[in-house]
Amino acid sequence: MDLKKLFEFIDKNEKNYISLLNEVVAIKSVSAMAANRDETIKMVHWMAEKLKAVKATVELAELGKQTIDVVSIPLPPVLLGELGKDAKKKTLLVYGHLDVQPAAKSDGWNTEPFVLTEKDGKLYGRGATDDKGPVLCWLHAINAFQTLGIEIPVNLKFCFEAMEESGSIGLDELIKKKKDTFFKNVDFVCISDNYWLGTKKPCITYGLRGLSYFSVEIECAAKDLHSGIYGGTVYEAMTDLVALLSSLLDSKGKILIPGILEGVLPKTKEEIESYKNITFDVNEYTKEIGAKKLYQQSKEDVLAARWRYPSLSIHGIEGAFCGQGAKTVIPRKVVGKFSVRTVPQQVPAKVQECVIKYLKEQFASRNSPNTMKVNVLCSGKPWIANFKDKNFMAGRNAMKNGRLLYLMANLNIYGAEPDLTREGGSIPVTLTFQEELRKSVLLLPIGASDDGAHSQNEKINRSNYINGVKVLASYFIEISK
Repeated sequence: MDLKKLFEFIDKNEKNYISLLNEVVAIKSVSAMAANRDETIKMVHWMAEKLKAVKATVELAELGKQTIDVVSIPLPPVLLGELGKDAKKKTLLVYGHLDVQPAAKSDGWNTEPFVLTEKDGKLYGRGATDDKGPVLCWLHAINAFQTLGIEIPVNLKFCFEAMEESGSIGLDELIKKKKDTFFKNVDFVCISDNYWLGTKKPCITYGLRGLSYFSVEIECAAKDLHSGIYGGTVYEAMTDLVALLSSLLDSKGKILIPGILEGVLPKTKEEIESYKNITFDVNEYTKEIGAKKLYQQSKEDVLAARWRYPSLSIHGIEGAFCGQGAKTVIPRKVVGKFSVRTVPQQVPAKVQECVIKYLKEQFASRNSPNTMKVNVLCSGKPWIANFKDKNFMAGRNAMKNGRLLYLMANLNIYGAEPDLTREGGSIPVTLTFQEELRKSVLLLPIGASDDGAHSQNEKINRSNYINGVKVLASYFIEISK
């Protein structure tokens, strides 16, 4: 009966939930840009006031300052909140982030990115799915319990940061510092900052790849050079860089760096069998991203490539001309950027050692007089969890709870067992919580695979947003059992 009341209340308050999402999308909390730092801090304070409104106690943990483009600016504080201290109840820690990726209509958006726009049941706006919409779902679920006078069956703690899109600067240190104080009595951790495998069926996520991000810098001269005057006489930095980047992968996407696959476990029979039961359409996946062909053709091979094997991606070149028109210049210095997604059992330090050694060998083989530097810009470990523990069972039950969710929402798929998935992306704080607090961490996705996080036209489906509130309300009840 409590679920029925909660779900009916949530359906009746759709308009209010969308109005609040409109408010947060309008706050340009782009953590990577110094010009937006005030907006990023504003977003933290906005959320702090909303937590106070649901009677949570709030602390703004300051992290110091950061230098961007030689300008020192304050880091946005981490928002720590607490609701309930009943010793008889379990305590759930909720994590989310309030910052977003840069966005401008000129990037290729069909709508203004910081104005929530609904079209065909889809709510477009930067942060709608990553991660402002899911963070608001927690707030809406709490409000539903309180407004209806239904006791929230767990104690809640909140950790909301605003630097996730910029490497979560200072967060790991804060968690370690407060693990015996603020985080001391946590029983379970839940994060809603990832996505369904497809567009129709919910899933529970129990694994993430890690990340090692590199830059390789080549310098050939003291200044940019005119290609008509100096071309053909100079060892060009761009030529060296393109050759190095091209040496990282073959035409089938295989990583060519010796030793980098050390530690990667072979697929087990159980793992291979589990892929067969997962709802995933290779053709739909290919069409959704607008690709003509994938490296792999079967469902099992595509999923394995995304989840349980490392990959290498080249992201861009800094210092090269990229504007419109023609500029016949030889850049004096260029910086290539690429990353390696790592998997459980791989050691990040070993991966980095292999990459740096290989690049030095490849550069030496060119006999170039130019200078080369390789840097590790950031690193995060892979994560994997036990999907059979109490936390994951509570999440799975919340997805399919009692038929009410799918009957009331007219989405029959919600009544089925959610798929158990891993993801190719990285959320480093997941492993930090697991290692420092020694508690189960659940990834409970709200958004769909086509939401376009980090991309143009980011959105969250209205149905995912509203049903996400129901899932989290149900999860409160399931985790308390």
